[in-house]
Amino acid sequence: MKKLFTLVALLAMVLGANAQQGKWEKVYSIDYSSNTNFPFYVMGYVPEWVSGIMTDYGSTYRYATQADLDGTGDAKWKEGESSVGTVMAGTTEYQKVTGAGPYWHQYFIADGITTKIDGKYKVIAKVKATNACTVKINMGWSWSEDPKSANVDIPGDADFQTVEWQYEGIGGSSCNLVAQPGTVTETIEWQSLEVYEWQKENQRPKVWLEDIENGDAETPWTADQEAIKFNDTEKNFTICAWSKEKGHNLNEKEGWDPFPAKIVVDPDDANNHVFLCDGQPATTEGGAAAWDNQFWIQSKHEWKAGTTLKIKFRYKASKQVETETQTHKQNPSDYLIWHAIGNITFKEEWQTFEKDMVMADDQNGGWSIAFNLNAKDKEAIKFYFDDLSWKYLKLDQGYFVSGINATTTTSYDDLDNAIEFEEGKDWDENTCLVAIVGTPGDATTYVDQIMVSTTRGDDQAFKGATLKPTEKFIEEEWKEYTAATNAKIDLPGLGVWAVYLDTEYKTIGFKMLEGTKYEQPDPVAIVTNPSVLVVNALERQPTATEQPADPDAGIEAGTGQPWDNQFFIKANRILKTDEVTVIEFDYVASQEAKSTTQCHALPGDYRGGGMGDVNFTTEEQHFIGEFKVPSHEKADIQTMVFNLAEIKDACQYTFKNIKWYLKSDQEGMTDENLIDAEGTSNFWVKILTINEGAPYQYGTDPTGIQNVTAKSAKTSTAIYNLAGQRVSNSFKGLVIKDGKKFVK
Repeated sequence: MKKLFTLVALLAMVLGANAQQGKWEKVYSIDYSSNTNFPFYVMGYVPEWVSGIMTDYGSTYRYATQADLDGTGDAKWKEGESSVGTVMAGTTEYQKVTGAGPYWHQYFIADGITTKIDGKYKVIAKVKATNACTVKINMGWSWSEDPKSANVDIPGDADFQTVEWQYEGIGGSSCNLVAQPGTVTETIEWQSLEVYEWQKENQRPKVWLEDIENGDAETPWTADQEAIKFNDTEKNFTICAWSKEKGHNLNEKEGWDPFPAKIVVDPDDANNHVFLCDGQPATTEGGAAAWDNQFWIQSKHEWKAGTTLKIKFRYKASKQVETETQTHKQNPSDYLIWHAIGNITFKEEWQTFEKDMVMADDQNGGWSIAFNLNAKDKEAIKFYFDDLSWKYLKLDQGYFVSGINATTTTSYDDLDNAIEFEEGKDWDENTCLVAIVGTPGDATTYVDQIMVSTTRGDDQAFKGATLKPTEKFIEEEWKEYTAATNAKIDLPGLGVWAVYLDTEYKTIGFKMLEGTKYEQPDPVAIVTNPSVLVVNALERQPTATEQPADPDAGIEAGTGQPWDNQFFIKANRILKTDEVTVIEFDYVASQEAKSTTQCHALPGDYRGGGMGDVNFTTEEQHFIGEFKVPSHEKADIQTMVFNLAEIKDACQYTFKNIKWYLKSDQEGMTDENLIDAEGTSNFWVKILTINEGAPYQYGTDPTGIQNVTAKSAKTSTAIYNLAGQRVSNSFKGLVIKDGKKFVK
């Protein structure tokens, strides 16, 4: 690592133009009357189609297939339930079930919305409800755990009303909208929906370059090209079309490898040539049968996250069939991620596919699009492709930086004019790259946050190829950097900054040339909250692993979960990405037990994994562990959670002398204590049957029942055999219900 700065004279380069003007452009629309039943993925609730209107009949109802109702798990019949009809989602029939609500529910209202990294979006819907209500609507990408949320007020009106809401900071390239009415009982009707993207006015013309040669299949492969193997990493980019056919091109592992796709005469035009994947009958069991026959459109380049590509091709098959697409790395068959350009339905006549594809964060480093053929049909099918086109935006390559005053704006509107790094010297006169952000003598150009990227010329490409220090900057010093998506670097002051890059050692450094440094907080003593917190966890039901279903014996699968009992420590604020925190406490239990951990936003709002396991014994121990806030989780983590139902038995857990603080190099000191030194406002509890299983603040048990340790979680609707196994209503023999034995 390099040493601290010594002052050097540097020439200044000014920031670009001011924030750009822009306008809203429509990027997605759906008129629900174009569908006859629910067109999206079912998330446990199926809105119904009434006269072309997508209708949510509220939490009085739930929807499940007959097989799920008759099977095991959460979807099976509950006591008092009955079906009042059926609805369709695609070709699947669902029973409309009522009798044990209210049921928490959610469902898609849009999917496949093309979006941009850090984009801003406006949604306009025509909707109404039987009475005014508020619905949480998330905008998310893929199956990300980081959707953006909006609380949308739905009017109670006899006529459809136009409702508008917005999202900012979108992080993916293909989004969905999920409505979460939860336990709202009102009927909500959706007529149509449109999504608009805020697009700035372009400062420079966009130039698109073709990345594929011979995409029209008119030039036969040469003998050398035909001999190229899929693992010839230095050569395979000379082939734009690859094929894999079941049983063809066998390898030494008794599998078969991709090969340059066959070029044949177009079956519909003797004067034209096309690429062919002569799909053979798939024999692999399950969904993997889709990979028995595959086709690839191969690029010449590796693509960074945020890159926009224009994909176009013609396609047909000998039989109508739907296929999935994936993103692969340089070698065809070298899988990267499950999504690419969506599902493609081949027909017996030629179609043209055309779409802008923005490489998402998890597609970083992708080279090719893979088509998984025969996904739903194992018979032999011929797949034809022609006029393959893969265009990319001409961009500046190198190192570039743009900055803002984050106290007054959050928007980087002028990335087209990002400053390019130039050869220079660092503070020890070592050769490195240097850029100056801000104009000396002009306080209106001062910055305290920057973005550094390896690409310039398109906002998405810039944000997808940024660099990020591995540690937070507090002083003028060198830090190692790594590649990241949409990384924004906070600086310890507002002013003109020299930014240094040493690309050989992958380090980045900063020097303030003019301005005012922010005062760093003085270290304070770590505080200990002396509260003694006793959690009386109740006996839970067996898990599905502990009690597998045995239909022949009438035994249902266990429904218990490790999180049926929980203890929460909530910080006084939302934690920031990459902050390193330390949690300490003394702990003991009435018997040996293990607790797994999670991180939540507010208590009960799950975000992801926590800080490992805690093993309790009957002897008091001291726990100390670190938790670094991950960048891939939601940006609102505030709570550490301990799952106290890893063991089935009722157990008393005691936590005391709790500390949670920011890690510091100074022993006994911290920059910030994250919990109070006294009181119990930072501590929450969830007990299986108390407060309907929802978290509540320690000491405020909403039922007024405290210190219950032996009560079982069995409910009045549950029936058990003499072995303590939960059984179905059809079970015959001696059973136990509400602690009493009787013959059923």
